[in-house]
Amino acid sequence: MRIVAGRWRGRKIDAPPGNSTRPTTDRVREALFSMLASRLGSFEGLRVADLFAGSGALGLEALSRGAAHCTFVERDRAASQILKANIAALDAPAEILTRAAENLPAANRPYDLIFMDPPYGKGLAGTLLPQLRDRGWIAAGSWISIETERGAAIADTGLELDTVKSFGKAQISLFRGQSVV
Repeated sequence: MRIVAGRWRGRKIDAPPGNSTRPTTDRVREALFSMLASRLGSFEGLRVADLFAGSGALGLEALSRGAAHCTFVERDRAASQILKANIAALDAPAEILTRAAENLPAANRPYDLIFMDPPYGKGLAGTLLPQLRDRGWIAAGSWISIETERGAAIADTGLELDTVKSFGKAQISLFRGQSVV
């Protein structure tokens, strides 16, 4: 896998061995970042979280495009070691939380952009989003990208659904944090 664009464009990143992770393909990553760029304008200075991070491809791509910092969450220790090596190779401004995304602590402040690529077919996105909102990870204006299997429905999130796009077996849903009225 390679970084698609930005200051690290073309740099190789490693993926964890075996089938424990399912890296987002370069094609899907490129399409996702095109969708995000049209909505955000720029990634400059963003605080990013990459949940179910695996290799860290999504968060590293955001950092390459100008994000200020990324918090990676990955519970698999082998994947965390590969992620740590990828971060070190790029000297990326990042931290890794080696724990389940379902057991995150309260955030010290909300994230501007959150990537979620949970295991397919388990419905984790719909159950995790309210927890993230309650723990201060999501605020009004936050963008949340969720990769699921094609055709998957995400339970009522209390967030604004912006768009859903399918790419082969993958589906990307973009949500936006809303103001509490």
